[in-house]
Amino acid sequence: MAVTKENVKRFNFAKKPKRPGFLMEVAKTIISRPDLKKRGFQLKKTDMNLIQGPYLLLVTHSSMVDFNIMLIASEPNQVNNVMTLEGFKDYTEPLMRHLGVLGTRKFVQDIHLIKNMKYCVEELGTVFALFPEARYSLDGCTSYLPDSLGKMVKILNVPVALLKIHGNFVTCPQWNKINKKTYVEAELKCILTASQVKEYKYHDINDIIRENFVYDDFKWQYDNQIKIDHPLRANGLHCLLYKCASCQEEGKMHSEGTELWCEACGKRWEMDEYGRLKAKEGDTEFVHIPDWSNWERECVRKEIEDGTYYFEDTVQVETLPGSTRFYKQGEGKLIQTIHETRLECNYFGEPYEMVRSAKSLESMHIEYDYHKRGDCVDISIPDESFWCYLSKRDAITKLSFATEEIHKLAMKKDKDKL
Repeated sequence: MAVTKENVKRFNFAKKPKRPGFLMEVAKTIISRPDLKKRGFQLKKTDMNLIQGPYLLLVTHSSMVDFNIMLIASEPNQVNNVMTLEGFKDYTEPLMRHLGVLGTRKFVQDIHLIKNMKYCVEELGTVFALFPEARYSLDGCTSYLPDSLGKMVKILNVPVALLKIHGNFVTCPQWNKINKKTYVEAELKCILTASQVKEYKYHDINDIIRENFVYDDFKWQYDNQIKIDHPLRANGLHCLLYKCASCQEEGKMHSEGTELWCEACGKRWEMDEYGRLKAKEGDTEFVHIPDWSNWERECVRKEIEDGTYYFEDTVQVETLPGSTRFYKQGEGKLIQTIHETRLECNYFGEPYEMVRSAKSLESMHIEYDYHKRGDCVDISIPDESFWCYLSKRDAITKLSFATEEIHKLAMKKDKDKL
């Protein structure tokens, strides 16, 4: 029988999670502990004696190795955590269910997720681990944190701890997926006790989370003189630093080995063993890589505020309705304005249009060269995820920045009306 939008198998988000089984202990023994031991992993715990029983564990997110650290840092507690559906596809749904993992889609409202998180802490008595940035950091610094975090904490009504990880980004950033397996460390800290969760308003909780969630992995690397002398350490850096800091051309940057350069003006920079940039000739505009990416974000914000921002690209579309396979939907058009993000495509043989308003789409999941098939973005609605492979070169970082800045501006305009 042909697959249609009516009969395609979709993911059951309402299904109750399990307490992690014995395979979790096996995974810790054969994967997590050996990897972290080789990397000299160190863990510092602060004020964790203030927590009794289940709690919400918020974790910074830079790499798949974050899961290894999360599992070891939370011992002796059993942990449930959340993963998006492409992870279920890669590792199989039966295995993920057995490990106590909950499935979700990125940047959509998911009432089943909240109910199942509450089930974990109240009925299973486990710690629930959440990566609130909902995607890997692009530049080793804090990504977007949604305002809904505080409300979620109030609903769960359990203490909150933060696991802040250092070293995972600089050893394997998403734009350079060579795992250099260098030193990592983490701090596990109670940031909200049970009584504080009950007492504080949700916006106060958001302030506390954001205050504690600040990190900068490149700064940590330089301050601690963590040497990464891999000969290909700058490969892919142009995916993040897509706009030349010298001539301001976009999409003309290249990187290979230890160097970054602009095809338009010819300027070149060297990335040293401590993650710093130095111009081969002339002034170094940005020594610190996140300063360059922050400047790019500011440029995007100015385009949005001026009303000049517009993006359009022809994309190859695949959909992920469940946890087993992607479905090819052919060619489509991805458009982003200061008001909305829109995808026009075929969907199981029928014309389709998906629109996410500026207020509803708070951030965007992007993947550099996903499974070596090219740069893509994942935009979801409650029962479907649309994976769009771009034809434009080095555009997804700007798309990510723009999505967040468009959302912030829309929310600000709403507040200004009050």
